[in-house]
Amino acid sequence: MNVRDAVPKDIPAILAIYNRSIRETTASWTNREESLDDRLTWFEGRKKNGLPVLVAENDKCEILGFASFGPFRPREGYRFTAEHTVYVDPKAQRQGVAFSLLSRLVEIAGAQGLHLLLGVIDGENAASIALHEKLGFEVTGHLPQAGTKFGRWLDLVLMTRVLNAGMPAPEK
Repeated sequence: MNVRDAVPKDIPAILAIYNRSIRETTASWTNREESLDDRLTWFEGRKKNGLPVLVAENDKCEILGFASFGPFRPREGYRFTAEHTVYVDPKAQRQGVAFSLLSRLVEIAGAQGLHLLLGVIDGENAASIALHEKLGFEVTGHLPQAGTKFGRWLDLVLMTRVLNAGMPAPEK
């Protein structure tokens, strides 16, 4: 498996993985699938702002999953905190794809000087919670019945990892 920066030709595969997740899982709390233009706009916005978009591919160059991070909240006080996302094609789950993608995101975020990386996870997604714990994330929040999808209430689990421990807070 190879983890690399995504390029525009990867967007249809990224879109397929994301839209399947919308249709079939509670990983994304929306019912609105995206168009190719939506996902291209997302990709271009990430790249323009120096944010990573990674893909994992197999030896046949098939996209197995993707990952990225972006601002947690828009105010400048949150500028050292990012929220990440990782999606894996169901056919490639439990094969180390998410681990490889998230590991690389942690490296990039730390190198970019971020202080905190945040995962926002469906409370029933035990595999994702275990993955995050394996990579040093801690459960730092639990919001019961914070959202809904597929006719049921969903809990939200916040998992965080301090990337640059000892980093002094900026004066401003």
